[in-house]
Amino acid sequence: MNFPTAFENRVKNDSFLGNDLLTALNENPPVSLRLNSLKQIDQKQLSDLQFDKQIAWCENAFYLKERPIFTLDPLFHAGCYYPQEAGSMVLDKILRSLTLPDQPIVLDLCAAPGGKSTLISSFLNEKGLLVSNEVIRNRAQILKENLTKWGATNVVVTNNDPKDFERLPHFFDVVVCDAPCSGEGMFRKDFNSRNEWSESNVELCAGRQKRIVSDVWESLKPNGFFIYSTCTFNEQENEKNVQFICEQLGADLIKIELQPTLKKGRNEYGNYCLPNLVNTEGFFIAVLQKYDDSKAKTKFENKKEFKQVEAKTMGISDFTKEQNIQFFQWNDLILAFPQSSSQEILHLIAKLHIVKAGTTIGDLTRKGVNPHHELALNQHLCHYTQRLELTREQALGYLHGDTFSLDGTHGFQLITFKQQPLGWIKHLGNRFNNLYPKEWRIRMKID
Repeated sequence: MNFPTAFENRVKNDSFLGNDLLTALNENPPVSLRLNSLKQIDQKQLSDLQFDKQIAWCENAFYLKERPIFTLDPLFHAGCYYPQEAGSMVLDKILRSLTLPDQPIVLDLCAAPGGKSTLISSFLNEKGLLVSNEVIRNRAQILKENLTKWGATNVVVTNNDPKDFERLPHFFDVVVCDAPCSGEGMFRKDFNSRNEWSESNVELCAGRQKRIVSDVWESLKPNGFFIYSTCTFNEQENEKNVQFICEQLGADLIKIELQPTLKKGRNEYGNYCLPNLVNTEGFFIAVLQKYDDSKAKTKFENKKEFKQVEAKTMGISDFTKEQNIQFFQWNDLILAFPQSSSQEILHLIAKLHIVKAGTTIGDLTRKGVNPHHELALNQHLCHYTQRLELTREQALGYLHGDTFSLDGTHGFQLITFKQQPLGWIKHLGNRFNNLYPKEWRIRMKID
């Protein structure tokens, strides 16, 4: 499929890019993924995937020799790995290069579907706090699903406009902004993106990106780091916007040494993953550090309807153990927050529209506590001993929402595949209730 004429002329006339980029954009895109270090998974357990080379700038990340049907792999649904474009994984190298507090608070501002958020979650490794935001409501639900499957406790998912974060002055140590862009880096895997490209859309995106950054800027702490990225190649959306942040909002450009194949941007503003130089899609990323212009501190607020409770009192001791965790009751839900960041989470709940906060342990009913799906996928918190291991055929049937003959004792059972939890059933003796969330079930044919 041909490129838009104006885009082709742009690239040919830009000595920074050149004709080789156009050639690369018509080649087959690579397939890559990251393993979930929180799930203690390795390549041997993922025997159905054909691993190729490791990705140099990200831990636990690999290229695949071919694209499988991820939907038909139960371990994909268990959150054991996340398929992600290799170029965007350079965020891992950058985060590991920064000097951060022991318990950093990180905002992923434009987070859906969740690739960078799951990467940040692995980087944090249950320390600090990740706030993962998406402005579009249905995409925020997809973000919630992917982060639930990833299985961390120190995560809050929000559905807010960037301007809403003005309510949180000087709150975040790091803000990651993968800004909505004209999508030139998507051209070889999504031909529709070529049809949507225009000069006017580039200008529109560049202006929108400035507004997004300006709206969230106050929430970044003095000396905090702002990581700006796009999946496009043009100067308006990339280097010129970085220059705008430095000059108009007040920041220093931080230069981080990356692999030589990750080309330095124009005037050394940021770095590019160019598909003609490295096996990625198109990606641009830059790191800035906010001026130390204020010593103001956040005044924390709590919602009074969140009541701290004890595991034994609430009848959830069989499902989970207290390990530097605080439990809270909100209406008929029991939530688990890390002790180190519970104050911050309660403050976020008071200020923003929350889609997910910490890990939901269970639902309170008249007959007791029903364990929640979020608990099943959090291996740090879930210590339930009644487990049923399924075959691949059974696991796919379970994920499809089916019921079938299954040995087991009465009551709640944790369903596993290759020892990795998938979710809950309630065994009734001669049958069971499939408790896998209806909105997450496999819809395609599985036979």
